[in-house]
Amino acid sequence: MKKTIFILFAVCVASFSFAQMPDKFVKAMEPKIAAVDTTSSVQGLTDLANAFERIAEAEKNQWLAYYYAAFCNASAGLMAGAGGDIMAAKADKTDPYADKAEKQIKKAEEMMKDNSEIYIVKKMIATLRMIGDPMNRYMTYGPEAQAMLDEAKKLDANNPRVYLLEGQDKFYTPQEFGGSKEEAKVLFEKSKQLFETFKPASTVHPNWGKGTVSYFLSQYK
Repeated sequence: MKKTIFILFAVCVASFSFAQMPDKFVKAMEPKIAAVDTTSSVQGLTDLANAFERIAEAEKNQWLAYYYAAFCNASAGLMAGAGGDIMAAKADKTDPYADKAEKQIKKAEEMMKDNSEIYIVKKMIATLRMIGDPMNRYMTYGPEAQAMLDEAKKLDANNPRVYLLEGQDKFYTPQEFGGSKEEAKVLFEKSKQLFETFKPASTVHPNWGKGTVSYFLSQYK
């Protein structure tokens, strides 16, 4: 009975939150959110981040616009820092994205406390800080990234993006440092399973990552 009441309460809260979003805001967000999962260039993600930030500045009480701006900046930074020697310092490329994303996710968190999706982005930002200078930053940002991911899982153990990021860490980390392609596969499969039943609270709530999971699983065929 208590579980049923809790579920009904959660549904009511989600419905109320969605009702509080102006139609103008939702219509501005929807086409840009549709592009999040399909944009695969640093410039494209930067453009999306800027577009979300403009919406956020126009609708200052809507946390989702700041969230997406932070997510896109973090994603752009991770893409800018990819390739080449993974241990080489590249903070000049990655830190500007991390700086922007950090400011934006803080604004989102001021409006939406204890949210799994926000901690997912905070994990991404910590990872971005770390890859900027792995030799000097690993001991600081490695544990921070893990702590953010742990908190995201604690807040919502059924969030498929938790296991996607966890799988990516296992996939890309060298075996001698705890990485494992096979362990990553298990995590990607769990993420895929959760995506099959995952339902975002609205058309503008986070729903990204399913295509990325499919990509990683295709690497095992």
